[in-house]
Amino acid sequence: MNATSTAIATLNPVWRDVLAESYRALATVVAGVRDDQWQLPTPCSEWNVTQVVQHAAGDQLAYAATLGIGGGPAENPFEPSGHIDGAPAALVGDAIEQTAAAWATVADGTESVPTPLPHGVLATPVAAVMGALDAAVHAWDIAIATGQPSPLTEELAGYLLTAARSGHPAPGSGEETEIVEPLRQWGAYAAIVDGKSEDTAVDELLRYLGRDPQA
Repeated sequence: MNATSTAIATLNPVWRDVLAESYRALATVVAGVRDDQWQLPTPCSEWNVTQVVQHAAGDQLAYAATLGIGGGPAENPFEPSGHIDGAPAALVGDAIEQTAAAWATVADGTESVPTPLPHGVLATPVAAVMGALDAAVHAWDIAIATGQPSPLTEELAGYLLTAARSGHPAPGSGEETEIVEPLRQWGAYAAIVDGKSEDTAVDELLRYLGRDPQA
């Protein structure tokens, strides 16, 4: 099997659980942010904690809208204002609720679904776990910025990395590439950070997404 077929086979039995775990991670970490921590810098170098929360919630609302639930984010997730009306936990909770409801409409055995990614339609297990990856990695960003424990487990990281490395024709060129690469070129992820021999699955995932596991 090629990388895409392998990813689909690996993720098909678990994608709903991966989504649920990633949503829990994001909700738990956001709930753990203290009142004096919202302006702290994060591993997303241009954004503070508030902006990462806005971005993470907006991305999930975009997935929900693409799947037919809700109207999508109120602002561009890639230009977060840094101001949230109301409680940040409520913003994230609403985004997760809508996105979970949207994925619940996808029947088992559905081969592909639309996504808000520039790739468009993707195989359902890959599409779902790419959405989970977005929630989980931003949960890590917020946790690191605010001194909370990492929400990433080895098992979760393995599944997220499987989706990220699955193959897909790149938007525009049509050339087969790992699914994260067009997003990296677009600016959604930084360049890969060099690995070490002792890296865990979590370390490997973070480095692949342009993050320093020791941050």
